[in-house]
Amino acid sequence: MTIRYEINPPKVSDPPSRIELLDERIEQISKFCDGIHVTDSVLGIERISPLLIGAEIKQKHPKLNVTISLRVIDKTISEITDIVDSAINANIDGILILMGDPSPENDYKSGVIPSFAAKHLIQNGFNEKINLFLSLPSKPNFEKISKKVESKPNGFVTQVVHDISQVKRLHDYLNPKNFEIIPCLLFPSQKNSRSAQFLNLDWSNYEDNFSSFVLEIESITGDVLLTSPNDFKGALDFLTRLQN
Repeated sequence: MTIRYEINPPKVSDPPSRIELLDERIEQISKFCDGIHVTDSVLGIERISPLLIGAEIKQKHPKLNVTISLRVIDKTISEITDIVDSAINANIDGILILMGDPSPENDYKSGVIPSFAAKHLIQNGFNEKINLFLSLPSKPNFEKISKKVESKPNGFVTQVVHDISQVKRLHDYLNPKNFEIIPCLLFPSQKNSRSAQFLNLDWSNYEDNFSSFVLEIESITGDVLLTSPNDFKGALDFLTRLQN
């Protein structure tokens, strides 16, 4: 069983207390999960580097499976390669390569897309030293994701899923091709309801028995990523009960 928890780095403009709070939360949650995924700012808002945070987590908790996101919209292949090389040196376990949005302060676009970045890294052997992941919609059109599949990453991390059938469909298509699949699940709580509305997510079929939902998905893929952007305490309590 692999249960990962997603954390969001503080904004660069946030006060030091936000960093201290993040450190405290990582210390708490690390006792009840198998891995931590550090996001990048897909909206382009400048945040503390997920590489720096991921490296610190791995140093303090070497047994945790630590993965980070890497947005490529404003990075050249050379910059991407340098970041991946630094992640390998920091013993980080995996990188999720995302497109992301341009920064509000800088609309520069490098022209690099995630599948091309993954293919370049794989051709240069980086996937033998670190797991490379690409993202997928929860219900993709498989013809439209052919470039991602053909780039042959180690696996895929989904956008938030809300139905077992979505996971089974992905598993049936990707598992025979030897790809890892990490479904992302949103913790159902009142504090996360705005996120659910934004994602057009229907959690009515699992909100009353989230444990069973998580365990059934994990039994299919062997891996789950839990996100709870506005309810850390609720997610921590849930993971505590799940592990006990």
